[in-house]
Amino acid sequence: MAIIKQPQHKFSIGIFDSGVGGLTVVKAIRKKLPKEDLIYLGDTARTPYGSKAGETVVRFTRQCIRYLMQHKIKALVVACNTASAYTLPMLRRNFKIPIIGVIQPGAHAAVASCIQGPIGVIGTKATVKSNAYTESIQRLNHKCRVVSQSCPLLVPLVEEGWLDGPIPKNIIKTYLSPMLRKEIRSLILGCTHYPALKPVLQKVCGKRVRIIDSAEEVAKALEIILDAKGLRNMRETSGKQKYLVTDIPEQFIRVGSTILGRPISNVQRIAVLEE
Repeated sequence: MAIIKQPQHKFSIGIFDSGVGGLTVVKAIRKKLPKEDLIYLGDTARTPYGSKAGETVVRFTRQCIRYLMQHKIKALVVACNTASAYTLPMLRRNFKIPIIGVIQPGAHAAVASCIQGPIGVIGTKATVKSNAYTESIQRLNHKCRVVSQSCPLLVPLVEEGWLDGPIPKNIIKTYLSPMLRKEIRSLILGCTHYPALKPVLQKVCGKRVRIIDSAEEVAKALEIILDAKGLRNMRETSGKQKYLVTDIPEQFIRVGSTILGRPISNVQRIAVLEE
């Protein structure tokens, strides 16, 4: 009996993150590309990546992507900003599918507004230390000024579900006050957890500051790539989502349901092989 191969455009889109924050990217992709099947892998056993050394981030990411590639994916989104900063060249050398990180799409969106004033970037310690956003922005326009700030307490706020109220507002105000004194006119959310805090971030920044949600920019970039390569799924029905985690599915479900604004199902715990 002949084996009928599934057309590549019907394959899933793989989304990788160090934990649960990448679900903001899932939310944006589902809105932009509702007919696509998505498979998400969150390395919840070893999160956060933002406090780890670059070589450790590379090793963990490579292990997870090798696992994800076993699931017939047609494109890969690296939703973790830290992994995007350290691993994209390695991933593109090793895996022959379109690979999108979260840094370049956000940088492109920010450069369009940098004529009005400096660009602010907030992220984990590792992302800020890598200078990945600054370098990407200045490659696009060397005249753009960039002001960066690590915000290590914002991820725990999201994971605890503290998305509004005086506690997150005061913490965000403490982090952003130096940037606001420099009169930034746009702010890149350089961590996939941060869009969950977008309303309070906008309140602290005021209307003059444009909040750039990298998750939304990634969804736009993914749509362009799928169309250019003829990989877009044109089915009539909505796509399905599958979630893989390396530890504690219960916490992923709890926090992820808050981020997505709906209950999460179809979560499977997996073991990623060490090299």
